[in-house]
Amino acid sequence: MQKRAVVTVVGKDQVGIIARVTNVLADHNMNIHDISQTILQDYFTMMMIVEMADKNRLDDLLEAFEAVEKDMNLTISIQLEDVFQAMHRI
Repeated sequence: MQKRAVVTVVGKDQVGIIARVTNVLADHNMNIHDISQTILQDYFTMMMIVEMADKNRLDDLLEAFEAVEKDMNLTISIQLEDVFQAMHRI
């Protein structure tokens, strides 16, 4: 069963952020349903809704994102969509 997740990326703006993050998603066979990104002063922010074929591989994805975070000094998080929605209800 397909599950959706929310990926957020924040860090100092620099060349290649979108390329590195989306390459990790492609390597893990994840489709991007929606994407929004902006630059706030010198800071890059991006939020994506992605479709996961196998939510059991979430740990592998997080490990791959750790390398990107370290190399590019970013903060990347991923949460299953239902968990994200539950956390952001008023």
